[in-house]
Amino acid sequence: MSKTIAFIGLGIMGLPMAKNLVAAGFDVRGFNRTPAKADALAEAGGSAAATIAEAVAGADVIITMVPDSPDVEAVLTGDDGILAHASTGATWIDFSTIRPDVATELAGKAKDAGLKPLDAPVSGGEPGAIDGVLSIMVGGDQADFDAAADVFDAVGKTIVLVGPSGAGQTVKAANQLMVAGNIGLLAEAVVFLEAYGVETGAALQVLGGGLAGSKVLDQKGQKMLDRSFDPGFRLELHHKDMGIVTAAAREAGVAIPLGATVAQLVAATVQQGNGGLDHSGLFTVIEALSGKNEN
Repeated sequence: MSKTIAFIGLGIMGLPMAKNLVAAGFDVRGFNRTPAKADALAEAGGSAAATIAEAVAGADVIITMVPDSPDVEAVLTGDDGILAHASTGATWIDFSTIRPDVATELAGKAKDAGLKPLDAPVSGGEPGAIDGVLSIMVGGDQADFDAAADVFDAVGKTIVLVGPSGAGQTVKAANQLMVAGNIGLLAEAVVFLEAYGVETGAALQVLGGGLAGSKVLDQKGQKMLDRSFDPGFRLELHHKDMGIVTAAAREAGVAIPLGATVAQLVAATVQQGNGGLDHSGLFTVIEALSGKNEN
């Protein structure tokens, strides 16, 4: 029998992931604070739930994909939340990106309630979510991870159990640190190339074939050249993630000088009112610092 999946949080990432689960043959019930998103899932063959309680009732797997630590906690522990209405033995997969310590704490509460928690933040952005090729870093018990393999396979390509509860979020923090740094350096490179009148499209093509090549360059380079920053992953969310990274690094006594600098640049971009841009919109601050901003 096909597993019944409750999917809570149908935003830029969550909706295409839920659609891929439907396409894989799962019975998917979606809930979103904006009902139109759940309606979009229903049009794709899933079903729309009016409440979290309705979504999780009898579900074999419960998935959350919401913006931040307080959102996950509210969805899990609220009066209308998962713990109050989920079936004992259900697997809870949190695809959100939140603080590792919060993930560990909430996993403990879920286990106490008879659930099987897996923190499983993802990387790959909207294109990866649409194509079902996300990288998924998972924290939790091996047996629970193995039992959820079919769910992970429907939405991801590189899926790795990286340790106990909370470990997935720790690895995701490292991922966001590296992505932000890469975006910042790519922005600097584009401003540098444009200052010398280089054919930037050709320059990025050849850079992409060498050691400077990266998925960040592949996915974000043209957006910078076009000054087109429609969000695939919003800067305000990456700002939140950099807060997670810097706090966790401080707690561990680890120096991240480059990360701290790019965190400030991301914060400045958000404070300038550009938090709704794609995170490649970090380019706008880099460009302005060189006095090259066309605006």
